[in-house]
Order: sequence, then C-alpha cells, then structure tokens
Amino acid sequence: MISDNGAITLSKPRGDGVYNSQNDRIWAANRAAADDHGGVKRKRKFPTKVMVWLGACSAGLTPLVILDKTSVNHEIYIKEVLPVALNFGNKMLGDQWTYQQEAATPHTHQLTQEWCARHFASFMPKDRRPANSPDLNPLDYCICNELVQAMDWGRVQTKLTLIEELKRSVKKIKPEIVLESCNNFSKRLCRVLENEGRYLR
Repeated sequence: MISDNGAITLSKPRGDGVYNSQNDRIWAANRAAADDHGGVKRKRKFPTKVMVWLGACSAGLTPLVILDKTSVNHEIYIKEVLPVALNFGNKMLGDQWTYQQEAATPHTHQLTQEWCARHFASFMPKDRRPANSPDLNPLDYCICNELVQAMDWGRVQTKLTLIEELKRSVKKIKPEIVLESCNNFSKRLCRVLENEGRYLR
C-alpha cells in the first residue's frame, strides 16, 4: 500500500487550489487580449485548506482521512492515519503487503518508524524507500487527478462543503483505475532506473 497526504485549498477562482496554472502560457497580441482568455489569475494569499490522507493498493483505496483540525505532526499521523492504513491493509490484503509512505517529516520521525515496525507485517523504512518522486506514487501520477476531476467544484463554497465534496468524490474513483495505476508502479520504477533517476516524460 502506498500512501500520500497533502492539502487541497479552497480559494477563488473556483479550483485555484488544485490546478497549478503558473506554467501555462497564453499567446496574445497584448495584455487586454490575454486577459480576455484568462490571463489574469487572482489568488488568495492564505486560502482555506484541508489536509487529507489517502492510501492506495491494487485492492482499492483506503478511507479518506480528513486532517483539518491542526497541522500534521508525527503524533497526529500515528494516532489518526496509521491505524486506518493498518486496518484497511489487513482487511483487504491479509498479511501479505508492505506499507510505503512518503518522506514527509511525520512519516520519517523515529516514533512513526517504530510504530510501523511494531504493527505492520512489512513496511518500507525511511532509508529503503524509493526516491521522492511523483513518478513513483500512484496517488501523485494518477489517483489525485481522478479525485479532483470527480469533484463538483460548483458545490465547493466553504471548508465544510469542500470536505463533503472530497468524501463524495473519492467514492467515484473507479476501482479499475486504482488497480491499473498501482500495477504500473513496478513498470514506472524500472523506467526511472533506466532513465538514471530523472523524471519520466
């Protein structure tokens, strides 16, 4: 099972917190023409955000964990996330699975590593995990995109409606997409090695 967490922001214009438009270019004769085609991007300085955690494996997605009360440290991660991952993994995969987390500080903290060693039948310790690459995490290269595409951003007006829409939308991600993206992990790992560690294109 591979896990990831991150923030999804609520800001105007709608969807600004998920889609990164900073590298998009608009070809126009002048600034006014560019503005007519979306050239001006307004952004809130400190948009409302919701921290979420999601795990994926070939058997499906874990329940979505909403972590919106405080910033996530190792204590919150151990208390609220790891039991969800453990229960889901054991229920869906028995004892034949490995837990892989990203390199965020709460994940690499000594107490987190000790908890994982005590509870998971197998887990990828911080010194053995693959490079921190979006090419090696199905949640980064596929599933998060499916999630934001499934969301009805017209319903999202407040933090509460963002949370409700996230919960509704994660259920709409097709199991075959999750299976395919997880099955592609090994192929992508080989491609990264062939590419001498550079990003895949």
